[in-house]
Amino acid sequence: MTEEQLVKACISGDAIAQKKFYDLFAKKMMGVCLRYSSNADEAQDVLQDGFIKVFNKLPDFVNKGSLEGWVRRIMVNTALDQYRKNKKFQQDVEIDSVSYKLENNDFIVERINAQDLLKIIQSIPEGYRVVFNLFAIEGYSHKEIAEQLGVTESTSKSQFSRAKKMLRKRLVESNIVEESER
Repeated sequence: MTEEQLVKACISGDAIAQKKFYDLFAKKMMGVCLRYSSNADEAQDVLQDGFIKVFNKLPDFVNKGSLEGWVRRIMVNTALDQYRKNKKFQQDVEIDSVSYKLENNDFIVERINAQDLLKIIQSIPEGYRVVFNLFAIEGYSHKEIAEQLGVTESTSKSQFSRAKKMLRKRLVESNIVEESER
């Protein structure tokens, strides 16, 4: 069954096709949800809400671009909705000059597995985590992040800068990187 056939079957209410669709994307999307959530239970809630939105919006999917990318965007937006519902950014902080892009030595990938990195990302404050994920992982610009979250660009930049600093500190505390590598 092609993705196009699977989508059509899901739209027509075929429960088996809907289960296949869920199974096809659930594991990857759970990874997306975990990056935005404080714990697995919260991520599971976002995943479920996201799939409800996916199935409701499936008739709107036009077979242009990646189905997985379309599902991912809905999951990210669902996670952001959850974030906005629960928390607000603490404060706007103007920042004059910050290194906005990750530097080559920011993360020593060879010494950390994905699960440990996820735990460290989940341990930082929610505002930092959301901006870090949107900028460093999803590739949004600070302008786009500001629009999505209803904050200023400088807030997005400062949240990202603070997230990087906190992540470095946690990596040092976990003995994943040495102080001199910071």
